[in-house]
Amino acid sequence: MIWKTAWLNVWRNKVRSLVVIVSVTIGIFGGVFAVAVMNGAIEQRVDAALNEEIGHIHINDPGFRDNYDIHLLVKNPERVLSIVRETPGIEALTSRIILTAMANTATRSVGVQILGIDPRQEKEVLRLCETTIPGTGTFFEQESGQNLAYIGNELAKELNIIRYKIEKEVLDNLASRGVPEEILEKLAPFSGKRFKSEKSFLREVKAVLSVKEQHQYGAIIKEEAWSFRARSKMTLTFLDNEQFQTGAVFRIAGVYDIKNSMYEMSQVLVEKENLARLTGITQDEYHQLVLRLGDIETTEEVAGLLADKLPGLEVMHWKEIQPDLAMMTGMAQKFYAAFMVIILAALAFGIVNTMLMIVLERTKELGMLTAIGMNKKRVFNMIMLESVFLSLLGGVLGMIISQAVIWATSRKGINFASYAEGLEAMGYPAHIYPVISVSFFITVTILIIFTGILSSVYPALKALKLDPAEALRTE
Repeated sequence: MIWKTAWLNVWRNKVRSLVVIVSVTIGIFGGVFAVAVMNGAIEQRVDAALNEEIGHIHINDPGFRDNYDIHLLVKNPERVLSIVRETPGIEALTSRIILTAMANTATRSVGVQILGIDPRQEKEVLRLCETTIPGTGTFFEQESGQNLAYIGNELAKELNIIRYKIEKEVLDNLASRGVPEEILEKLAPFSGKRFKSEKSFLREVKAVLSVKEQHQYGAIIKEEAWSFRARSKMTLTFLDNEQFQTGAVFRIAGVYDIKNSMYEMSQVLVEKENLARLTGITQDEYHQLVLRLGDIETTEEVAGLLADKLPGLEVMHWKEIQPDLAMMTGMAQKFYAAFMVIILAALAFGIVNTMLMIVLERTKELGMLTAIGMNKKRVFNMIMLESVFLSLLGGVLGMIISQAVIWATSRKGINFASYAEGLEAMGYPAHIYPVISVSFFITVTILIIFTGILSSVYPALKALKLDPAEALRTE
């Protein structure tokens, strides 16, 4: 009976109730969708880090990570490989030679880290090979008598291996993609020009286009003006096993793009056998093992098992290799809950205000109910249920709308191209696919009910303090 009375009371003033419900709906939608976008970005970052950059577990000499000394090779490499392969839970592994080096072209020099890899093993552990930019080559699949290097997109731009140019063909392609004639006329003076870097290209294009034109056509113009110098080469110089400076010319086998500017700028992959030959390291030796597990949830357990079996080596799982990433994933759920609590707290003030108005408007009615025998507990419950109904209606609508929008946007993602440079500098993609778990919706539902109950306490206490005789005399 009390539930039905409270429900009917909600709709006695439909306009006022709808205002509260719509406010809660908008607040919940905004909060849930924002959390879904943040959660999608974090999940994509973790997935990229584990599957394209670091793998699940690293094994190396305890002092190797301090200065990447070429002499700190893994001792007894064959025995270590045998122990690792016999350990349950390991799906694949790859060994690496790692050196600090300088990458040089005719115009630029950049400090990099060379990873000497076995391409076949590397494919089984990481998906970096799947990120090759079309038209730039392959992941060491072509036959070549030369040394080959697989480099990142940002390093290729820095070394002028990737350039930007506007030629007649570029203008024709832009016209076929619907770029207006007035934009093409603004770009025409650049015809035949090759820009030295991406920054100089963007600077000069922005100088002739309005902000609106840049936002609308900037990405298409940049894509069409992008140019890769086929059969490009660079020189890698480093110290060999005897501490003599050495190096060689490497032809660019391919360019990878993982939307992590720092990694792309610093990591150069070459074939391990070539790097071993150039440095005087034997083919069986290596600095580091990178492991991939069948079940990521067992990472800490397997790492602990390997540490016991290999006491002279450093065994680190991904949470120790990138503690910032581990901290972010660990804190994410707490942050999401705190974020929603703040939003609901702001909405609660509006609900309290509405419920106070309801109590004041119904002073005579509440006094009459008390006079005919309704006890204080039932009055309190009635006010509380009205508040919970208002909160829950808005909350459920907000979650339904947010789930629909998340489902729609998760299929193609949301492109934050305007912030791509900043996001990729931190290792996050600019194209984000929102995602949220069912458990989060359950948490939000509990928080909404709790907000409704809390919001009713003060108005309900005001109702309980009413004197029935005085309330009945109220006009």
